[in-house]
Amino acid sequence: MVEVFSSWWTSHLHQHPRWLVGLFTTRRTLVFLLWIVGLVMVFWWQSTSVVSIVFFRWRVVAPQPDSVMRAAVFNLTDFGAVGDGKTLNTGAFERAVVEISKLREKGGGQLNVPAGLWLTAPFNLTSHMTLFLANGAVILGIEDESYWQLMPPLPSYGYGREHNGPRYGSLIHGQNLKDVIITGHNGTINGQGHSWWTKYKKKLLNYTRGPLVQLMRSNDIVISNITLRDSPFWTLHPYDCNNVTVSNVTILAPVTGAPNTDGIDRDSCKNVLIENSYICVGDDAIAIKSGWDQYGIAYGHPSTNITLRNLTVRSVVSAGVSIGSEMSGGVSNVLMENLIVWDSRRGIRIKTAPGRGAYVQNITCQNVTFHNLRVGIVIKTDYNEHPPGFDPKSLPIIKNISFVGIHGHDVLVPVRLHGSEEIPIKGVSFRDVSVQSSYNKHVFQCSYVEGRAIGPIFPAPCENLDIYDEQGNVVMRSESQNKTNIDYRI
Repeated sequence: MVEVFSSWWTSHLHQHPRWLVGLFTTRRTLVFLLWIVGLVMVFWWQSTSVVSIVFFRWRVVAPQPDSVMRAAVFNLTDFGAVGDGKTLNTGAFERAVVEISKLREKGGGQLNVPAGLWLTAPFNLTSHMTLFLANGAVILGIEDESYWQLMPPLPSYGYGREHNGPRYGSLIHGQNLKDVIITGHNGTINGQGHSWWTKYKKKLLNYTRGPLVQLMRSNDIVISNITLRDSPFWTLHPYDCNNVTVSNVTILAPVTGAPNTDGIDRDSCKNVLIENSYICVGDDAIAIKSGWDQYGIAYGHPSTNITLRNLTVRSVVSAGVSIGSEMSGGVSNVLMENLIVWDSRRGIRIKTAPGRGAYVQNITCQNVTFHNLRVGIVIKTDYNEHPPGFDPKSLPIIKNISFVGIHGHDVLVPVRLHGSEEIPIKGVSFRDVSVQSSYNKHVFQCSYVEGRAIGPIFPAPCENLDIYDEQGNVVMRSESQNKTNIDYRI
């Protein structure tokens, strides 16, 4: 994304040399330079503030540094590891983590993983630890599931997402940790998920598959400058964590035949920043969750204060960004900006149903580009996939959803907002929308929607929305908020 912007800016500078010369030879030069200095100072203040900044109604999370001076640095080979792709190195990783755990009071330690293929069973991290993957380093997850320990089900899900009872743990795991960094020179963590996917499709597994990286109930997490690929299940799963930064990460899985390989699933987390990354996987590229029906309601830990920015994502079978469907602890204060979603089934999706309870509110999507999608924006209130014993009378609330600067082409249905009499969609707004559709009708679909369309909107908004001009003046009030115009044939 940065390279694209840089090339665009450079090309435009070359196209307008006279304008630049004129700018710097007029009396407005001083004013212009002062404006630039002031803008830089604002951005510097925001990025260096000790506390998070509240900007409008969103909490922008300041990125954390991906390099911390540790008390000691170790090499994986110091603990007997062999990077031939055949030797099992679980013991070496475990011995290194034990040594680093002894340095907690002194600032912790860094474990360097050099170039090579480092086969391992699952292992745990410790607090105040940096796991550093050199260029050419590949941590390989062992394919034999008997090496993957079983763990209790997540409390906000009640039991394993695929099977009742326990679940497999993750390849790299941690609980109740503080100050953990996983970074490097674009080294790779590879879950070797193909065997898992095959066994899952043949129904040969008795437990829910495990994520590639899962950190639970932990604070101050940084994951940057690495590649995560071929996870058995969800790829990166922060669960009930606070203050998480994911930056400059590549996440890959086959776009078909790799079931449930979500890229990043933020689950009951708060204060999360995900930026400058590329994700192409076999399910949702990014999902925001907070528990499943009655279990999520009882656990009661929302996902809140989340920023997604400067991301390129692809999901042939699902969505670029999804909120839900497991959102029973609530989701709020989400800012998505500068996103590209391409070659995907859906662009941005909110999915819920009776029985979920809680809320999805204060969501803003701005400066989003769609290319070659089936449906661009989706809000779905009948995504019925429930655990036994759920309460269908527990109804979620969906309100205050804003879409600004949404553009794209080759999108069959740009907008589908499927509210219901039980779960109406309230406070949705559209401004500066232009999405080219290759379909001729029902391209802006609505049902039980209350909101507004501000200024020029293409395709023309549904009759459910109030119409405003660009200055915010009412042009026409809707009298058809409950009108239904949903066409699931496409």
